[in-house]
Amino acid sequence: MHRRSAPAIETEAPHALAAWVLLCAAMVFAMAVIGAITRLTESGLSIMEWAPVTGALPPLSQGEWERLFALYRQIPEYRLENAGMTLTEFKTIFWWEWIHRFWGRLIGVVFLLPFLWFLWRRQVPQDLKLHLAAVFLLGALQGALGWFMVASGFSERSDVSQYRLAAHLALALIIYGYLFWLWLRLTVMPEPSEHAGRLRGPLWGLLALLAVTLLSGALVAGTNAGLTYNSFPLMDGRLIPKGYAQLEPFLMNWFENIAAVQFNHRLLATLTVTAALAVSVIGLNRDPPAAPRLGLILLAAAALAQWLLGISALLLAVPVWLGAAHQAGAILLLTATLNCLYRLRAA
Repeated sequence: MHRRSAPAIETEAPHALAAWVLLCAAMVFAMAVIGAITRLTESGLSIMEWAPVTGALPPLSQGEWERLFALYRQIPEYRLENAGMTLTEFKTIFWWEWIHRFWGRLIGVVFLLPFLWFLWRRQVPQDLKLHLAAVFLLGALQGALGWFMVASGFSERSDVSQYRLAAHLALALIIYGYLFWLWLRLTVMPEPSEHAGRLRGPLWGLLALLAVTLLSGALVAGTNAGLTYNSFPLMDGRLIPKGYAQLEPFLMNWFENIAAVQFNHRLLATLTVTAALAVSVIGLNRDPPAAPRLGLILLAAAALAQWLLGISALLLAVPVWLGAAHQAGAILLLTATLNCLYRLRAA
């Protein structure tokens, strides 16, 4: 008597799985840009309640609007910066924060339900299951970290902590980069090259430099440093601003002194674009295969475009649309760097 064999588990990810991973990455990308707009419009403190389920619904009555507005009027931001704000004005900032939170909830649903479906259908490669589970856990942690950040502006400050803001952005970029890398694993077969392996060290160095630059940008946003010294390349006629080292101990200047925070970001951004251009030129001179060659060209273009966006945002005192574009440019530069790292493999 012959036993029927168990159904075979698919070992190759279907196109639907790759498309879903890419969709989730795109939604995280959009979330980061929405977050930038929320920050630039100073909307982040407009919702003072942590309600992961019921908060998915916006206020549905005039009484609920009045209740939420009354809560907002209790915090320092209202008293120090928005005293006299009308309910209509409050609704404007409320909607940006609500959209930001709703989009985060939507990402959770779009990730979890298809993930369970693909697991049930046995369409997730074994080595990918733990990675995707880790992404989900990081997403849940990001939601908690977001509330932890917002709560820092409810009592003694008129804004959120720049340290918590930097942590929130860093985790968002980690989740995005993780998803994009998994999508590359599902869809791209690297083309081996004799000289490609020598570029991986410099590319890892570029990624580390880019990470520090992105975190310094979060400190600029958290301290509103971009609203001052709106000239380039000098700051009030000086290369290094006069008040760079005014805080003690000295290290605190890098995190809380507006002059030092902005100067450091300028310097790091310039070093990053220089490094990206250098890596691209060196790599192109080694005659890589077609896909890595295109990746290096896109890396150089993304770095240069992001640097110009940053200068433009600074000179114009960071209008909302340009600040959001600068955030998007940073993520595109991260994308281009990860793409080159994945595609450039030694023979």
